[in-house]
Amino acid sequence: MAQWEKLRQLESVYLTQVDELYDGDAFPMDVRHYLAHWIEGQDWDRAARDHDVAMLLFQVLLENLDIQHSRFVQGGESFLLQHNIRRFKQSFQRYQEEPYNLANIIQWFLVKEKEILQNAELAEQVQLLQVQQNPMETDSQRNIERKMTDLKNKVQCMEHTVKCLEEQQDEFDFKYQTHNMEGTTNEAEKTEQMKVLQALLNRLDASRKDIMKEELVQWQRRQQKACIGAPDSTCLDQLEKWFTTEAECLFQVRKFLKKLEELMGKVTYDQDPVKKQKPALQKRVDSLLTSLLKSAFVVETQPSMPQGKGPLVLRTNVQFSVKTRFLVKFPELNHAMKVNVSMDREAPLVKGYRRFNVLGTNSKALNMAESMSGGMVADFRHLTLKEQKSGGGGKGIHDLSLSVTEELHIINFNTEFLLHDMSVSLETSSLPVVIISNSSQQQSAWASILWFNMLCLEPKNLLFFANCPVAMWSQLGEMLSWQFLSSTTRGLESNQLDMIAHKLFGKQQSYDACNISWTKFSKENVPNTNFTFWVWFDGILFMVKSHLENLWKDGSIMGFVSKGKEKTLLKKKRRGTFLLRFSESIRDGGITFSWVDYSPTGEPDVRSVQPFTKVDLSQIPFHEIIRNFQILEDENVPENPLLFLYPDTPKVEAFGKYYTEKSGADSQYIKYIKTKLVFVSKENTLEAKSPMYSDTVEGSGLMNPRSGLGGEAFGESPSLPMPLSLDPMFSVAMVVPDEDLNPTLQEFLNDPNMYDCVDFLSDDTTFHEGHPTPGWYGGTHFKALLQRAGEDE
Repeated sequence: MAQWEKLRQLESVYLTQVDELYDGDAFPMDVRHYLAHWIEGQDWDRAARDHDVAMLLFQVLLENLDIQHSRFVQGGESFLLQHNIRRFKQSFQRYQEEPYNLANIIQWFLVKEKEILQNAELAEQVQLLQVQQNPMETDSQRNIERKMTDLKNKVQCMEHTVKCLEEQQDEFDFKYQTHNMEGTTNEAEKTEQMKVLQALLNRLDASRKDIMKEELVQWQRRQQKACIGAPDSTCLDQLEKWFTTEAECLFQVRKFLKKLEELMGKVTYDQDPVKKQKPALQKRVDSLLTSLLKSAFVVETQPSMPQGKGPLVLRTNVQFSVKTRFLVKFPELNHAMKVNVSMDREAPLVKGYRRFNVLGTNSKALNMAESMSGGMVADFRHLTLKEQKSGGGGKGIHDLSLSVTEELHIINFNTEFLLHDMSVSLETSSLPVVIISNSSQQQSAWASILWFNMLCLEPKNLLFFANCPVAMWSQLGEMLSWQFLSSTTRGLESNQLDMIAHKLFGKQQSYDACNISWTKFSKENVPNTNFTFWVWFDGILFMVKSHLENLWKDGSIMGFVSKGKEKTLLKKKRRGTFLLRFSESIRDGGITFSWVDYSPTGEPDVRSVQPFTKVDLSQIPFHEIIRNFQILEDENVPENPLLFLYPDTPKVEAFGKYYTEKSGADSQYIKYIKTKLVFVSKENTLEAKSPMYSDTVEGSGLMNPRSGLGGEAFGESPSLPMPLSLDPMFSVAMVVPDEDLNPTLQEFLNDPNMYDCVDFLSDDTTFHEGHPTPGWYGGTHFKALLQRAGEDE
């Protein structure tokens, strides 16, 4: 089914997201709808990088708009549709000189649509697994439902009682006025009714506590966790129902009290219970109602940028959106309550703390039109922040040192409730946001948001990072799994989490008591590297999301597995079994594969290739690398050693569904997988100890298919720009740490003389065991893997 058709069949909450996505003028929803099939059939990613392709698609797009306009005319469609299509075509003319900009925009919209579909799929899976609510939460909600029903019944009974009292007093008043004193006021009955009213207020008070102290607090915590990827439900519809019912009951009680006051104005006496008890009851009901109304004003959708790493990370001068909601849904309040936006009303007195102004449409009325469920919302979609040039960053009573990405800010919202002579000022605020001025700060800012919302239960604690708590491994592991779950719909399994825990804490019997500091998580470099744990983990996540999502979702990538564990697993398997794991030494994420072979004596030999980076994967899909990978085996016969994906899945069964139709020399990726050099590791005696990993990092061999290159092959003075120290006979039995190849390989491939040597090495001469042998399989075959670090940079 086409992507656009899938979107149109989603539930209302996701249709709202689609509507919000196409709210601006960048790419009209009408064009997306009427040209859906054609749009989804084009390679917009390529067009964004290739001017000629972009220009071709741009011209075809305009032609399709003309065709659609003709269809409207012939079909007698409305004049408005015809006008809009003409207007869209005219608007697109601004991309005439730079059509790749339009291609990039369309590609971005298609990616965002896919994310909405994935979120909907995730929600459906979560619902099927029944992990949104545990049984205790369900019982709690059922209990509130029963209380709400009971309250409504009690209010109806009280309404009947007040009506009867009014009729009785009217009868007394009539008899009294006509001097026919056959009836008397029933003081005992009045006293009983006041007790009933008091009991009703007690029930309302109890219900209010259930809603605000339990359900609302739990919802707020679920929202915090959902902001950092947890699959928790943040739907407010049920809470809105409860708040509205509670408010209706309280307003009805106020109405009863007002009626009693009217009756007391007609007839009263010294021991009148209404006269004695009514003021206290009035005060209590007003207090309950005020508290309820203040709690009912919430931030439904936390601040976020359209293309940000996640919510709560904002950038100066870049638009962001945020949505507030009032959970007391009274139709008469529609468009009656104006919400105003401000910033940092209770800013901490910290030296250097920045101040910001909120620009854009920062005042909006609560209304029911902007919510698919009919909720009372104020949806701010076009706000921006601008740093104040003066007045901020002055002296403070706290002499703290917080980085920009540790500085927390709060966006405030206020409005006024006015109904039935009841006036209440309402305020609410966002979760703390991190405000950056450069996109390079996003990664660090997102780490702060993750840490805060994972650990902090005080949403207004803006000095959280001044005294930052540690995280237990159970908390951190769950949060790390959420990152993959929210990005790819597949979280981390227990064995993958164990590898990460082992990486952080060393080998432990149990990691339950282990904890990690904020500094170790995001500030201190991993030993023997120039990056932090978070940078490494986030680099892998980005690589998976961008280039390996399908393979990750179907479970093909083991990913987080140590070298030692990898060898242990593979040595027990048959020849050709391989697994895919993430590199531990590449800053922005790398992935490699290792396979097992056996010597003639039956000894297992685990080999690996140098990791691929996101640069490599942007040029050729990983499944195509696996499909076409070959090395020279006995008698110089090229062979793909990858036969079974661990534990025992045939390679074609695991990856065949992703293959392109053409392979070999006909493959569209042939220019990327023609191999000149190979970097393959094999087990050797060289070992290096790393304090971070707490296990042995085994060395690797640099293996060239032309192993043992003799001097005669290169003339009298052979000279290769190899960055490694080779002997005069170019023996390849050199042992180097495989994960350290990348920097020297980068230098090697950047050497201007490299390609001359590569051209020479691509002739029809193969060297085997130190001697030239005919039959090198040339440039048209897939040869042993070329790790092209930096080749296309």
